[in-house]
Amino acid sequence: MQRTKAPFRADEVGSLLRPPRIKEARARLEKGEISADDLRKVEDVEIEKVVHKQASIGLRLATDGEFRRSWWHFDFLAKLTGCELFHPEEGIQFAGIQTRHDAVRVIGKLNFPDDHPMLAHFKFLKKQCEIAHVMPKMTIPSPAVLHFRGGSKSISKQVYPDIEVFFEDLAKTYRKAVKAFYDAGCRYLQLDDTVWAYLCSQDELNKIRARGEDADNLQEVYARVINYAIAERPADMTITTHVCRGNFRSTWISSGGYEPVAETMLAGTNYDGYFLEYDSERAGGFEPLRYLPKGNKIVVVGVITSKTGQLEKKDDIKRRLEEASKFVALDQLALSPQCGFASTEEGNILTEEEQWAKLKLAVDVANEVWGK
Repeated sequence: MQRTKAPFRADEVGSLLRPPRIKEARARLEKGEISADDLRKVEDVEIEKVVHKQASIGLRLATDGEFRRSWWHFDFLAKLTGCELFHPEEGIQFAGIQTRHDAVRVIGKLNFPDDHPMLAHFKFLKKQCEIAHVMPKMTIPSPAVLHFRGGSKSISKQVYPDIEVFFEDLAKTYRKAVKAFYDAGCRYLQLDDTVWAYLCSQDELNKIRARGEDADNLQEVYARVINYAIAERPADMTITTHVCRGNFRSTWISSGGYEPVAETMLAGTNYDGYFLEYDSERAGGFEPLRYLPKGNKIVVVGVITSKTGQLEKKDDIKRRLEEASKFVALDQLALSPQCGFASTEEGNILTEEEQWAKLKLAVDVANEVWGK
Protein backbone atom coordinates (compact mmCIF):
# COMPACT_ATOMS: atom_id res chain seq x y z
CA MET A 1 0.00 0.00 0.00
CA GLN A 2 0.97 3.61 -0.42
CA ARG A 3 2.27 5.43 2.66
CA THR A 4 0.55 8.42 4.25
CA LYS A 5 3.70 9.49 6.12
CA ALA A 6 7.28 10.06 5.09
CA PRO A 7 9.28 8.56 3.58
CA PHE A 8 6.80 8.00 0.75
CA ARG A 9 6.78 5.12 -1.71
CA ALA A 10 8.02 7.55 -4.37
CA ASP A 11 10.45 9.98 -2.78
CA GLU A 12 13.49 12.07 -3.65
CA VAL A 13 16.81 12.79 -1.99
CA GLY A 14 16.73 16.58 -2.08
CA SER A 15 18.81 18.64 -4.49
CA LEU A 16 17.62 19.64 -7.96
CA LEU A 17 19.36 21.19 -10.94
CA ARG A 18 19.68 24.95 -10.49
CA PRO A 19 17.51 26.89 -12.96
CA PRO A 20 19.37 29.23 -15.35
CA ARG A 21 17.88 32.29 -13.64
CA ILE A 22 19.52 31.36 -10.33
CA LYS A 23 22.88 30.68 -11.97
CA GLU A 24 22.71 34.00 -13.79
CA ALA A 25 21.75 35.86 -10.62
CA ARG A 26 24.61 34.28 -8.64
CA ALA A 27 27.08 35.25 -11.35
CA ARG A 28 25.78 38.84 -11.30
CA LEU A 29 26.05 38.95 -7.51
CA GLU A 30 29.70 37.92 -7.69
CA LYS A 31 30.32 40.76 -10.15
CA GLY A 32 28.59 43.24 -7.85
CA GLU A 33 25.81 43.90 -10.34
CA ILE A 34 22.99 42.93 -7.98
CA SER A 35 22.51 42.70 -4.21
CA ALA A 36 22.08 39.64 -2.00
CA ASP A 37 18.43 40.67 -1.59
CA ASP A 38 18.02 40.68 -5.37
CA LEU A 39 19.38 37.12 -5.48
CA ARG A 40 17.02 36.06 -2.71
CA LYS A 41 14.01 37.34 -4.68
CA VAL A 42 15.08 35.30 -7.71
CA GLU A 43 15.51 32.22 -5.49
CA ASP A 44 12.06 32.79 -3.98
CA VAL A 45 10.40 32.77 -7.39
CA GLU A 46 12.28 29.69 -8.59
CA ILE A 47 11.61 27.76 -5.37
CA GLU A 48 7.89 28.53 -5.61
CA LYS A 49 7.90 27.18 -9.16
CA VAL A 50 9.90 24.05 -8.34
CA VAL A 51 7.65 23.14 -5.39
CA HIS A 52 4.61 23.20 -7.66
CA LYS A 53 6.49 21.22 -10.29
CA GLN A 54 7.23 18.47 -7.77
CA ALA A 55 3.57 18.36 -6.77
CA SER A 56 2.44 18.29 -10.41
CA ILE A 57 4.33 15.06 -11.20
CA GLY A 58 2.72 13.28 -8.26
CA LEU A 59 5.29 13.55 -5.48
CA ARG A 60 3.77 13.87 -2.03
CA LEU A 61 6.69 15.90 -0.74
CA ALA A 62 8.79 18.77 -2.01
CA THR A 63 12.20 20.22 -1.26
CA ASP A 64 13.48 23.66 -2.20
CA GLY A 65 15.98 21.89 -4.45
CA GLU A 66 18.72 23.32 -2.22
CA PHE A 67 18.51 26.33 -4.57
CA ARG A 68 19.93 28.72 -1.97
CA ARG A 69 23.05 26.60 -1.44
CA SER A 70 26.38 26.29 -3.17
CA TRP A 71 27.20 22.97 -1.44
CA TRP A 72 24.95 20.31 0.07
CA HIS A 73 26.89 20.46 3.34
CA PHE A 74 29.24 23.43 3.70
CA ASP A 75 26.47 26.06 3.61
CA PHE A 76 24.88 24.48 6.68
CA LEU A 77 28.04 23.58 8.58
CA ALA A 78 29.77 26.94 8.07
CA LYS A 79 26.86 28.70 9.79
CA LEU A 80 27.11 26.63 12.98
CA THR A 81 28.55 28.54 15.90
CA GLY A 82 32.25 27.63 16.14
CA CYS A 83 32.68 26.78 12.44
CA GLU A 84 34.06 28.70 9.48
CA LEU A 85 34.44 28.22 5.76
CA PHE A 86 38.03 28.36 4.47
CA HIS A 87 39.92 27.63 1.27
CA PRO A 88 42.54 24.87 1.44
CA GLU A 89 45.16 24.32 -1.25
CA GLU A 90 43.16 21.47 -2.78
CA GLY A 91 39.51 20.67 -3.31
CA ILE A 92 37.79 17.32 -2.77
CA GLN A 93 39.08 14.71 -5.22
CA PHE A 94 36.38 12.85 -7.15
CA ALA A 95 36.90 10.32 -9.93
CA GLY A 96 38.80 12.36 -12.51
CA ILE A 97 37.76 15.80 -11.25
CA GLN A 98 38.36 18.06 -8.26
CA THR A 99 35.91 20.44 -6.59
CA ARG A 100 36.40 24.10 -5.74
CA HIS A 101 38.81 24.69 -2.86
CA ASP A 102 36.26 25.06 -0.06
CA ALA A 103 36.16 23.34 3.33
CA VAL A 104 34.89 23.87 6.89
CA ARG A 105 36.89 23.80 10.11
CA VAL A 106 36.05 24.11 13.80
CA ILE A 107 37.56 27.18 15.47
CA GLY A 108 35.31 27.57 18.53
CA LYS A 109 32.81 25.84 20.80
CA LEU A 110 30.06 24.26 18.74
CA ASN A 111 26.45 25.37 18.98
CA PHE A 112 23.38 25.74 16.79
CA PRO A 113 22.51 29.45 16.48
CA ASP A 114 18.92 30.62 16.82
CA ASP A 115 19.33 32.61 13.62
CA HIS A 116 20.79 29.86 11.43
CA PRO A 117 19.77 30.93 7.91
CA MET A 118 18.38 27.53 6.96
CA LEU A 119 15.56 27.93 9.47
CA ALA A 120 14.30 30.85 7.39
CA HIS A 121 14.88 28.80 4.23
CA PHE A 122 12.68 26.05 5.63
CA LYS A 123 9.91 28.46 6.66
CA PHE A 124 9.71 29.80 3.12
CA LEU A 125 9.59 26.24 1.73
CA LYS A 126 6.82 25.33 4.17
CA LYS A 127 4.63 28.20 2.95
CA GLN A 128 5.00 27.10 -0.66
CA CYS A 129 4.26 23.47 0.23
CA GLU A 130 1.08 24.45 2.06
CA ILE A 131 -0.16 26.07 -1.15
CA ALA A 132 0.88 23.07 -3.26
CA HIS A 133 -0.54 20.54 -0.72
CA VAL A 134 2.69 18.56 -0.32
CA MET A 135 4.93 17.88 2.69
CA PRO A 136 8.03 20.06 2.98
CA LYS A 137 11.24 18.07 3.29
CA MET A 138 14.38 19.69 4.73
CA THR A 139 17.86 18.29 4.14
CA ILE A 140 20.98 19.02 6.21
CA PRO A 141 24.32 17.20 6.48
CA SER A 142 24.75 14.53 9.12
CA PRO A 143 26.91 15.42 12.14
CA ALA A 144 29.40 12.74 11.06
CA VAL A 145 30.23 14.83 7.99
CA LEU A 146 31.70 17.66 10.08
CA HIS A 147 34.29 15.30 11.57
CA PHE A 148 35.06 12.80 8.82
CA ARG A 149 36.07 14.97 5.88
CA GLY A 150 38.72 17.01 7.71
CA GLY A 151 39.22 14.70 10.65
CA SER A 152 40.68 15.82 13.94
CA LYS A 153 43.13 18.10 12.07
CA SER A 154 40.25 20.39 11.13
CA ILE A 155 39.22 20.81 14.79
CA SER A 156 41.03 23.36 16.95
CA LYS A 157 43.14 21.60 19.58
CA GLN A 158 42.93 24.72 21.74
CA VAL A 159 39.13 24.55 21.76
CA TYR A 160 38.86 20.75 21.86
CA PRO A 161 42.00 19.14 23.29
CA ASP A 162 39.79 16.12 24.05
CA ILE A 163 38.06 14.78 20.92
CA GLU A 164 35.36 13.15 23.05
CA VAL A 165 34.25 16.59 24.25
CA PHE A 166 33.99 17.65 20.60
CA PHE A 167 31.68 14.71 19.85
CA GLU A 168 29.55 15.55 22.91
CA ASP A 169 29.15 19.15 21.76
CA LEU A 170 28.47 18.00 18.19
CA ALA A 171 25.65 15.76 19.40
CA LYS A 172 24.17 18.54 21.54
CA THR A 173 24.42 21.00 18.65
CA TYR A 174 22.47 18.71 16.37
CA ARG A 175 19.88 17.93 19.04
CA LYS A 176 19.30 21.67 19.27
CA ALA A 177 19.07 21.86 15.46
CA VAL A 178 16.45 19.10 15.33
CA LYS A 179 14.34 20.95 17.89
CA ALA A 180 14.74 24.25 16.05
CA PHE A 181 13.56 22.78 12.76
CA TYR A 182 10.65 21.08 14.51
CA ASP A 183 9.64 24.35 16.14
CA ALA A 184 9.79 25.95 12.69
CA GLY A 185 7.22 23.40 11.50
CA CYS A 186 9.50 20.74 10.00
CA ARG A 187 8.08 17.23 10.20
CA TYR A 188 10.35 15.61 7.58
CA LEU A 189 14.07 16.10 8.14
CA GLN A 190 16.91 14.28 6.40
CA LEU A 191 20.53 14.02 7.52
CA ASP A 192 22.63 13.51 4.39
CA ASP A 193 25.69 11.37 4.99
CA THR A 194 28.63 10.33 2.83
CA VAL A 195 30.44 8.80 5.78
CA TRP A 196 28.74 5.40 5.98
CA ALA A 197 29.63 4.74 2.34
CA TYR A 198 33.22 5.94 2.84
CA LEU A 199 33.57 3.48 5.73
CA CYS A 200 32.82 0.76 3.16
CA SER A 201 35.71 1.86 0.96
CA GLN A 202 39.18 0.50 1.65
CA ASP A 203 40.72 3.50 -0.10
CA GLU A 204 38.87 5.96 2.13
CA LEU A 205 39.69 3.93 5.26
CA ASN A 206 43.36 4.02 4.33
CA LYS A 207 43.21 7.80 3.94
CA ILE A 208 41.69 8.41 7.37
CA ARG A 209 44.09 5.99 9.04
CA ALA A 210 46.98 7.82 7.37
CA ARG A 211 45.92 11.04 9.05
CA GLY A 212 45.78 9.40 12.46
CA GLU A 213 42.08 8.59 12.95
CA ASP A 214 40.87 5.49 14.78
CA ALA A 215 38.91 4.14 11.83
CA ASP A 216 37.88 0.95 13.62
CA ASN A 217 35.74 2.81 16.17
CA LEU A 218 34.21 5.52 14.00
CA GLN A 219 31.01 3.59 13.24
CA GLU A 220 30.11 3.37 16.91
CA VAL A 221 31.10 6.99 17.58
CA TYR A 222 28.98 8.34 14.74
CA ALA A 223 26.01 6.14 15.64
CA ARG A 224 26.17 7.44 19.22
CA VAL A 225 26.27 11.07 18.09
CA ILE A 226 23.39 10.58 15.65
CA ASN A 227 21.20 8.74 18.14
CA TYR A 228 21.72 11.45 20.76
CA ALA A 229 20.94 14.15 18.22
CA ILE A 230 17.59 12.65 17.17
CA ALA A 231 16.56 11.01 20.46
CA GLU A 232 14.14 13.74 21.56
CA ARG A 233 12.32 14.25 18.26
CA PRO A 234 8.53 14.23 18.72
CA ALA A 235 6.51 11.28 17.47
CA ASP A 236 5.15 13.24 14.51
CA MET A 237 8.60 14.04 13.11
CA THR A 238 10.24 11.72 10.59
CA ILE A 239 14.03 11.75 10.33
CA THR A 240 15.77 9.87 7.54
CA THR A 241 19.31 9.69 6.21
CA HIS A 242 20.75 9.46 2.72
CA VAL A 243 23.98 7.53 2.22
CA CYS A 244 26.04 8.82 -0.71
CA ARG A 245 29.26 7.72 -2.41
CA GLY A 246 29.97 11.20 -3.73
CA ASN A 247 28.05 13.27 -6.24
CA PHE A 248 29.78 16.09 -8.12
CA ARG A 249 29.12 16.77 -11.82
CA SER A 250 28.03 13.13 -12.23
CA THR A 251 31.22 11.71 -10.70
CA TRP A 252 31.83 9.78 -7.47
CA ILE A 253 34.38 9.12 -4.73
CA SER A 254 33.91 5.76 -3.02
CA SER A 255 33.10 2.16 -3.93
CA GLY A 256 32.02 -0.79 -1.84
CA GLY A 257 28.85 -2.54 -0.72
CA TYR A 258 27.14 -1.76 2.60
CA GLU A 259 28.15 -4.97 4.39
CA PRO A 260 30.89 -3.42 6.60
CA VAL A 261 28.47 -0.87 8.11
CA ALA A 262 25.03 -2.39 7.56
CA GLU A 263 24.42 -3.74 11.06
CA THR A 264 25.50 -0.54 12.81
CA MET A 265 23.75 1.73 10.33
CA LEU A 266 20.45 -0.10 9.82
CA ALA A 267 19.98 -1.64 13.26
CA GLY A 268 22.18 0.62 15.39
CA THR A 269 20.99 4.07 14.34
CA ASN A 270 17.47 5.20 15.14
CA TYR A 271 16.49 6.74 11.84
CA ASP A 272 13.01 6.22 10.43
CA GLY A 273 14.30 5.65 6.93
CA TYR A 274 17.43 5.11 4.84
CA PHE A 275 17.93 6.40 1.30
CA LEU A 276 20.52 4.00 -0.10
CA GLU A 277 22.30 4.21 -3.44
CA TYR A 278 21.83 1.18 -5.66
CA ASP A 279 22.38 2.57 -9.15
CA SER A 280 25.72 0.92 -9.91
CA GLU A 281 27.88 -2.10 -9.12
CA ARG A 282 29.86 0.12 -6.72
CA ALA A 283 26.98 -0.18 -4.24
CA GLY A 284 27.08 -3.97 -4.06
CA GLY A 285 24.05 -6.20 -3.61
CA PHE A 286 20.92 -6.04 -1.48
CA GLU A 287 22.11 -8.68 1.02
CA PRO A 288 23.11 -6.12 3.71
CA LEU A 289 19.46 -5.06 3.94
CA ARG A 290 18.87 -8.17 6.03
CA TYR A 291 20.02 -6.11 9.03
CA LEU A 292 17.02 -3.79 8.79
CA PRO A 293 14.79 -4.59 11.80
CA LYS A 294 11.29 -5.75 10.99
CA GLY A 295 8.77 -3.04 11.81
CA ASN A 296 8.37 0.58 10.80
CA LYS A 297 11.77 1.47 9.35
CA ILE A 298 11.88 2.06 5.59
CA VAL A 299 14.68 1.56 3.08
CA VAL A 300 14.31 3.81 0.04
CA VAL A 301 16.24 2.07 -2.72
CA GLY A 302 17.92 4.40 -5.18
CA VAL A 303 17.91 2.27 -8.31
CA ILE A 304 17.22 5.26 -10.59
CA THR A 305 20.46 7.12 -11.24
CA SER A 306 20.74 10.89 -11.00
CA LYS A 307 24.14 10.88 -12.72
CA THR A 308 22.98 10.37 -16.32
CA GLY A 309 19.95 11.36 -18.33
CA GLN A 310 19.18 7.93 -19.78
CA LEU A 311 15.81 6.84 -18.45
CA GLU A 312 15.56 3.45 -16.78
CA LYS A 313 12.97 0.89 -17.85
CA LYS A 314 10.02 0.24 -15.55
CA ASP A 315 10.45 -3.53 -15.72
CA ASP A 316 14.11 -3.24 -14.70
CA ILE A 317 13.19 -1.14 -11.67
CA LYS A 318 10.47 -3.56 -10.64
CA ARG A 319 12.94 -6.42 -10.96
CA ARG A 320 15.37 -4.61 -8.65
CA LEU A 321 12.61 -4.02 -6.10
CA GLU A 322 11.76 -7.71 -6.26
CA GLU A 323 15.42 -8.56 -5.60
CA ALA A 324 15.50 -6.21 -2.60
CA SER A 325 12.29 -7.74 -1.24
CA LYS A 326 14.13 -11.03 -0.73
CA PHE A 327 15.90 -9.35 2.20
CA VAL A 328 13.36 -6.70 3.29
CA ALA A 329 9.58 -6.97 3.13
CA LEU A 330 8.11 -4.96 0.25
CA ASP A 331 6.10 -3.02 2.80
CA GLN A 332 9.38 -1.66 4.21
CA LEU A 333 10.68 -0.54 0.83
CA ALA A 334 10.27 2.65 -1.19
CA LEU A 335 11.79 4.09 -4.37
CA SER A 336 13.81 7.18 -5.31
CA PRO A 337 16.70 8.34 -7.45
CA GLN A 338 20.03 7.26 -5.93
CA CYS A 339 21.06 10.82 -5.03
CA GLY A 340 20.14 14.42 -5.60
CA PHE A 341 20.66 15.98 -9.02
CA ALA A 342 22.88 18.83 -7.85
CA SER A 343 24.78 18.19 -4.64
CA THR A 344 26.69 21.33 -5.58
CA GLU A 345 25.44 24.28 -7.58
CA GLU A 346 27.28 23.00 -10.68
CA GLY A 347 24.82 20.11 -10.95
CA ASN A 348 25.04 16.72 -12.62
CA ILE A 349 25.40 16.28 -16.37
CA LEU A 350 21.79 15.90 -17.51
CA THR A 351 18.97 18.24 -18.47
CA GLU A 352 16.10 19.50 -16.34
CA GLU A 353 13.73 17.61 -18.63
CA GLU A 354 15.65 14.38 -17.96
CA GLN A 355 15.63 15.12 -14.21
CA TRP A 356 11.84 15.47 -14.12
CA ALA A 357 11.40 12.33 -16.21
CA LYS A 358 13.41 10.41 -13.59
CA LEU A 359 11.28 11.68 -10.73
CA LYS A 360 8.05 11.03 -12.65
CA LEU A 361 9.27 7.50 -13.35
CA ALA A 362 9.70 6.91 -9.61
CA VAL A 363 6.11 8.06 -9.03
CA ASP A 364 4.71 5.90 -11.83
CA VAL A 365 6.55 2.75 -10.75
CA ALA A 366 5.59 3.27 -7.10
CA ASN A 367 1.93 3.59 -8.10
CA GLU A 368 2.13 0.35 -10.06
CA VAL A 369 3.97 -1.57 -7.33
CA TRP A 370 2.18 -0.28 -4.23
CA GLY A 371 -1.08 1.01 -5.72
CA LYS A 372 -2.31 4.57 -6.17
